[in-house]
Amino acid sequence: MNTNLVPSPVFRQLSVLLDTPDLADLGPQRRPGTLSLDELQRRIDQMLDNTALPAHAQELIRGTLLLWHDHLDAAHSIAQEVEDADGSLLHAIMHRREPDYSNSKYWFRRAGKHPCYLVIAGRISALLGPERKGLMSRLTRGGDWDPFAFVDHCQEAAQSGSKYAGKESLQEIQRIEFDSFLEYLCL
Repeated sequence: MNTNLVPSPVFRQLSVLLDTPDLADLGPQRRPGTLSLDELQRRIDQMLDNTALPAHAQELIRGTLLLWHDHLDAAHSIAQEVEDADGSLLHAIMHRREPDYSNSKYWFRRAGKHPCYLVIAGRISALLGPERKGLMSRLTRGGDWDPFAFVDHCQEAAQSGSKYAGKESLQEIQRIEFDSFLEYLCL
């Protein structure tokens, strides 16, 4: 799969809602600079109003953006209603941030080998480059994204607290995960 696809106009429009002053935390913490639930819902409604995306994709887009803005309960409600690989992926990411790591892995298993994993792996490779080869090889087995290894790294970061040196890299990788999933949903 090409990791440099030309983003759809819908993705370009919606992706501005991922542009927050700070990267999302690996846990459930609310950040300053995120939109309130009501304001975010209003903006999402406006942006999705004139799209031809199916209702299923629109709900998952909504859940993804809600989760990025730290509205875990609202995102969870959406993920619970979508019983396919896409809903399972959103569900898995939400539980990872909750943090409920074993439940996250359960939902990643249900998501299976998701189509956006190759894109995530390619973009992570570009982010980490050769100087972070060790982390890269742990997160991408056989050139494919390993969400279970990422859950393990997030758990290690949470348990280590401020002693964990790579937290910002993990947050950047999480951003790539959100970007790639949102882009996939907008196809």
